[in-house]
Amino acid sequence: MKKSSTVFLQVVIVFIGIGALALMLWEPHLEGRNAHSTLFQIYFNDPFLAYAYIASIAFFVALYQAFKLLGYVGRGDVFSQRSVKALRTIKYCAMSLVGFLVGAEAYFFIVQRSKVDDIAGGVMMGLFLIFVSVVVATAAAVFERTLQSAVELKSENDLTV
Repeated sequence: MKKSSTVFLQVVIVFIGIGALALMLWEPHLEGRNAHSTLFQIYFNDPFLAYAYIASIAFFVALYQAFKLLGYVGRGDVFSQRSVKALRTIKYCAMSLVGFLVGAEAYFFIVQRSKVDDIAGGVMMGLFLIFVSVVVATAAAVFERTLQSAVELKSENDLTV
């Protein structure tokens, strides 16, 4: 892969991270019940928002690991244990996001269902994000296994030469 391609993908990852962080900080001010609330009311009276911020840590760790992995690719260091470790971390982050999202879905069904709010939109977004996280975790697991085999094969070849 060309160096320019990996740098471009790293820039895309940085923009995704900045966009996600900006959305997480900006969106709560626009939500219907928070439209005229103070900052304290928005950020300290909503346990679901705190839960979403805690869950986002796994997302940002996975983005950082993807950034590092692209750095390894750009240096031609794909077949290394560091690349395998980065993929493993991405897999674990995606699986933890699935757990957080399932918890959020349970919150919708247990707490929000008894209220008058329509939860269909939130449930659908949660199901979509669960699907995306499962796909990312599966792809990372497959790439990790393939890369681990290649690293082991490379180390065996280095020993025999």
